[in-house]
Amino acid sequence: MVGHVQILRRRRQGVTDYRARKRAITSQRPLLVVRISNKNVSTQFVKPTVKGDVVLSSSHSKELLKLGWHGSAKSTPACYLLGRLAGKKAIAAGVNEAVVYNGVVPFIRGSRIAALLKGVVDSGLAVPVGEEAFPDEGRLSGKAIAEYAAKLAAEDKDAYHRAFSGVLKSGFKPENYTQEFEKVKALIVGAGK
Repeated sequence: MVGHVQILRRRRQGVTDYRARKRAITSQRPLLVVRISNKNVSTQFVKPTVKGDVVLSSSHSKELLKLGWHGSAKSTPACYLLGRLAGKKAIAAGVNEAVVYNGVVPFIRGSRIAALLKGVVDSGLAVPVGEEAFPDEGRLSGKAIAEYAAKLAAEDKDAYHRAFSGVLKSGFKPENYTQEFEKVKALIVGAGK
């Protein structure tokens, strides 16, 4: 009875969705676990076992900073780039397919999780997902952010500085998101050749 109470407590706390986990585990594929915090994004490819999950490969958005990324570490373009990097690392670790498991967080079409998943799929991993779930190319590449930043800078400088204060502090202009995206993407894609 104690174990049953434990399960209910973890569900009440919003830690584990056991139905979703059971569906993911019965697929008998490695799980792609995605976690988005207030500042960063992390991914892990895990193999569930009776004794606990075994991490096969992991990536963190701080790795993008080491590649020269100056934009937000949790933006849609950063999630796509992290997905490319995570997929590449997973392939190097022997993973060639996975199924998404994001716990109690719902999967929403066009979300940052979907952008990360698009990066993983573009890296060559087989993940069951439809193309309609992914954000459009303008959101993935940062074009939408760059256009919004340029519009806001022209119309209201105070709102521009409030909206982009984090990246402006580092000396990065949000109008350059697309160029920054292409530069880091080329490093990720080219590093495996």
